[in-house]
Amino acid sequence: MTPSPIANARMYTVGPEVQALWAGLFDHVSDLSGVPLEVIAHPAPAPLADLWARPDLGAVFMCGYPFSILPVEQRPRPLAAPVSIREWSGDGPCYASHVVVRKGEAPEANGLGDLRWGWTVRDSQSGYNALREYLAGLPLMNRAVATDGPHLNPDGIGAALTEGRIDIGAIDAYAFQLMQMHDPRRVEAVDIIATTKRAPAPMLVAGRTQPQDMIAALKIALLGLHQKPEGLARLAALGLSRFADPDLAAVDELPARAAGAAETLGDAW
Repeated sequence: MTPSPIANARMYTVGPEVQALWAGLFDHVSDLSGVPLEVIAHPAPAPLADLWARPDLGAVFMCGYPFSILPVEQRPRPLAAPVSIREWSGDGPCYASHVVVRKGEAPEANGLGDLRWGWTVRDSQSGYNALREYLAGLPLMNRAVATDGPHLNPDGIGAALTEGRIDIGAIDAYAFQLMQMHDPRRVEAVDIIATTKRAPAPMLVAGRTQPQDMIAALKIALLGLHQKPEGLARLAALGLSRFADPDLAAVDELPARAAGAAETLGDAW
């Protein structure tokens, strides 16, 4: 018997309530598409790379940067990307990162270079590359800064901030939005001091060897969710207006953006 393709929102599962909302959305997509998705957890600290390497992906969130550095022949199949209702999305399949510090401890602009900068994992767009790109755009970056990581995910950044192990970090703006909506205590101890440049949002992807008719059915279901009341309600509960076609050209630009930041920073990071 062929196993069911899997669905997973680990990147944006920020608590039990949100986990249940994603499971409900995936079940609805399964009903609409006729694809029997199996919702799995794959909780932290299990590596996301292990999840993304599975051949049985059906609808799984994947960060754009690790997708972009895979050889084309090894990439999963992009399905759709979320469009947040927040202004940082630009009403498109984009996201950003919030640069955060401990509440009430916003630094002076000329003091940013003296802070300890925390990061999640090195192949993360939101928790690593976006923060380096932000840092590279600051006029003070002609000297090294203190960095600390890995802190794995937004919760890790929040904990490192509140415990004083770092002074500044970045949290995926959509993850931050979900925490504000469903568990605001998790972000009440931090202040946003900046929001980074937009980048293509993480995509739902399917395994590259999955049948084309299955991939087509999932895409149609995801892209049409906002056109019916039940789908629209499920999206609204997750702070989304719709799913859209991923901007693959923008995804392919992410390695160059990361390289440009690294060149600008030099030994600074």
